[in-house]
Order: sequence, then structure tokens, then C-alpha cells
Amino acid sequence: MCLIAFALNARPGLGLLLAANRDEYFDRPTARLHRWNLPDGSQVLAGRDLREGGTWLGAAVSGRVAMLTNVRSAELPVARRSRGNLVTQWLGTGFSDRARFAETIDPQAYGGFNLVIGDLKEGNWSFVSNRNPACPHDAQKPGLWHRPLPPGLYALSNASLDTDWPKTSLLRSALAQALDSADGPDDDWLPGLQAALGSRSPAGIHALPRTGVSLDFEQALATPFVHMPDRAYGTRSSLIMSAWVNGGLWHLTMDEWHHGPLASPTALPAWNASSHRRERLQLAP
Repeated sequence: MCLIAFALNARPGLGLLLAANRDEYFDRPTARLHRWNLPDGSQVLAGRDLREGGTWLGAAVSGRVAMLTNVRSAELPVARRSRGNLVTQWLGTGFSDRARFAETIDPQAYGGFNLVIGDLKEGNWSFVSNRNPACPHDAQKPGLWHRPLPPGLYALSNASLDTDWPKTSLLRSALAQALDSADGPDDDWLPGLQAALGSRSPAGIHALPRTGVSLDFEQALATPFVHMPDRAYGTRSSLIMSAWVNGGLWHLTMDEWHHGPLASPTALPAWNASSHRRERLQLAP
């Protein structure tokens, strides 16, 4: 997952509103959004990486939520473990709290990652990374950075939390507008968030980040919706998620749109019924 904007407890009754794009190679085997069980029996709602078995973003019937991005680096990561398994580890039942979970992570075992973990019922959230937020693209000095996240609006891509890249700013702004128009658990925010997730507006050279990759690669990755057919890489799916509480009962909705290679260099993603999947969870108090 390479672009996420999310609001935590930003409005009464709205525990989470999230919009995200997952970028990946087109040939990487992937299962679309569905319900499945972790080895400990916990049921989760998420897509799934069929190569390593983990996921990039998901929710558990327990009320736990986790989301992940990688950290961009010019160096190809050599890692013993898959980052996607960090998500499933949090969604399962093996850890009692966020701090204890973070303490168990070996930062050198994974490629660069940003991880947001939380619990809807408790209303508590944390950010965890094995890259220094002050210099996230330096892969030579892995460590572990962990901090709680108060209520608010955040954006995350492939640097650190709230790094002000053009595409993170665009999606965070769209999410703020969606919050202003949201009156309840309905679909009023979908069109604006879809437009932001599907944007292919290029960033100016002066606005591009410098993460160590080539300038043409940097520019291709700077749009919210990434399409790089020469590398067989791009945005594979988009997700909009909301979680409302009413009378102690949580109502969670996840809308996912699957994307394949676009038909032309100027084409925009299709948000049609064949690409769309909606799943809902009700979480008891």
C-alpha cells in the first residue's frame, strides 16, 4: 500500500475514515477484499498477498485495524520477513496492547515500513516505523520509532507520516472535504475520494521528493494513481473505509476497486460495478 489518508476519531461517532491506494507489480498474486481467518482463528476483512500470506490493510472482527506502507529507497531491500505479516500479527490475538506489540518487532528483519495500528473499540492508535522520520530514506540505520496518534487527520505514503508530498497533500485535502460533508454512515464521500485516488495529475519537477531513485521514476510515482506499464507496475486497488459507532455497535464498511493495466497512457481508472467489492462488519461492544 503506497498512499493512505485517514481520519481518527475526527467527528463524533466516526472512529475512522480512510482512503488508500495499493501499488504493486501487476503479476504479484493477490486475493481481493474478502473475509478470511488467521492461523489463530481470528477472522479478518482484507485483501491478501498470496505470495507471502500477509496483507497491507485490514480490519478484524475484534475491532483492530492495521495499515502498512513501505519506505522508498534506492537500495533493494534484503529482508528475512515480509512486511505484510506485521499487519496480520496485530490483527490477531497474540498481543495485548500496542506498546507490547511494537516492542516485539525486530527492525532489521524487515524492509523499510510504516505501520499504523489501532483498535476501534478502545479508540487508541499508534504509528510504528523502522526508519527514522527525520531521514526515512536512509536504509543504513534501521531502528524502531513508535508514537501514539491523537485524534486528527493524517496522510502516509513512502516516506514518513505526514511527509508533505504532492499526492499526500492532495488526498489529505480530499479527505478533509469528505469529513466536512459527512452527515452519517452513507456514501456521500465516495465520489470526491475516488477522484483524488484516481488522479494522474503530474507533479512539477520542483515539487518532487528526493528519495534516491531516478528522476523519471520519482515523477512516475508522484501521482496518486500510479501507472508504469513499462515496469508492469502500478496501482492495483483502491480502498475507502469508514467505521461508525451507534449505541455501542460499530458499523464498518470497506469498498474496494480492483485495477488492472490501463488501456492507454492517458486513461483514468474505472470505478464500475465489475471492479467494485463492498464488505461490511458489525462489531459488538
